[in-house]
Amino acid sequence: MAATLKLEIVTPEAKIYSEDVDMVTLPAVEGEMGVYPMHVPLMTQVVSGELIARKAGVDHFLAIGEGFVEITGDRVAVLTDMAIRAGDIDEMKAEEARKRAEARLAEKLTDEEQATAMAALAHSLTQLNVKRRRRP
Repeated sequence: MAATLKLEIVTPEAKIYSEDVDMVTLPAVEGEMGVYPMHVPLMTQVVSGELIARKAGVDHFLAIGEGFVEITGDRVAVLTDMAIRAGDIDEMKAEEARKRAEARLAEKLTDEEQATAMAALAHSLTQLNVKRRRRP
C-alpha cells in the first residue's frame, strides 16, 4: 500500500476537509508548496489561494484564506479563516462580495475596518480565481 497523508482543513466554523490523500499543493507565504508523505516536519503561514489535494489520481480543489499549516511525515493540518471546495463556490455571490468590499475600501475607514474589508476582498478574489480556473 502506498503511503498517504491525512489532510485536515479547519476553519473557525467547522472542519472542512479530513481525508487521506496522496499529495497536497498549497499556497504558502514562501510560494506554492508541494507536500508528499514523509515530508520533513514544518510549520508555516499559508496565504489566500488554491489548495489542491490529490487522491487516487484525482485532484480536488479548494479556495483557502490566510492561516497556518503544520506538516509532519504523515499529516497536513491547515488552520485557515476560509476554506471552500471549488464546486461549492457561488460565483455570483463571490462577485457581489468583491464589489461590496471594493466599495467599502473607497470609504474613509478605521484601520480595523480597512483590515476587515481587505480580508473580505481577498476571500472573494480567491474564490473567483479558483472557480473560474476550474470551470468544467
